[in-house]
Amino acid sequence: MVVFPNAKINLGLNVRYKRDDGFHELETIMLPVPMVDILEILPADKTELFESGITLKGTPMEQNLIYKAWSLLKTQYDIPAIKIYLHKKIPSGAGLGGGSADAAFAIRALNEMFELNLSPLEMKKNAATLGSDCAFFIDNEPALATGRGEKLEPVQVALKGKYLLLVVPGVHVSTAEAYGNIKPHESERSVRHVVTQPANTWQNDLINDFEASIFPVYPELKNIKENLYAHGAFYAAMSGSGSAIYGLFNDEPEPFFYPNTRLIKIIKL
Repeated sequence: MVVFPNAKINLGLNVRYKRDDGFHELETIMLPVPMVDILEILPADKTELFESGITLKGTPMEQNLIYKAWSLLKTQYDIPAIKIYLHKKIPSGAGLGGGSADAAFAIRALNEMFELNLSPLEMKKNAATLGSDCAFFIDNEPALATGRGEKLEPVQVALKGKYLLLVVPGVHVSTAEAYGNIKPHESERSVRHVVTQPANTWQNDLINDFEASIFPVYPELKNIKENLYAHGAFYAAMSGSGSAIYGLFNDEPEPFFYPNTRLIKIIKL
């Protein structure tokens, strides 16, 4: 079975407080983006992982979220070993959810391949144990995410036909670094309400809290965001805990050169 796990971006991200379990209470809107990995899963006598494209070379198979998804379901159901072929096109460590998407799409594929008859809710519960963003990719629709990111409510976001200019710089911001420097606080404006406002108000009201602590450490990220506005974006922000920066445009933008980037891509939403 071949599936195409897609990326996501965050529209606003409020880090409200640190919970007793060590996680942070979040509020964000996650939006699917049509930039995809390619994942093929086949029944096999021995579980193996073959990777190509943008890969983290030297990473043990047991640390891959697709393997973890298979291992999780294997503890619950009598499913065979699998061969995993993954062609990575979504950069890692960019706040785009590529690894989480791979895991969620693997759960969906395994559910169908081996006729496990898991409901979407059951798949989301399994996915949430693998990572905070994973459950989002089961339904793979725009959603308000709260809790640590696993509590999801459908939302309407009026961006169809708009253009996304995505810049993935050569900077890698680890999740541990991002959360280690964040200062949680209660936002005056809920992202749920801000996205219902005219898009020309988002620049001031739709905030990613991670930018305040990450931009001073990596000023090139702030520069990319400012360049996106200078090139006509009606909204620009960092996705998740970074390091990808995106701009939203009414009309197809001209790509601009920025040094030391891993990816610059224009996507129609």
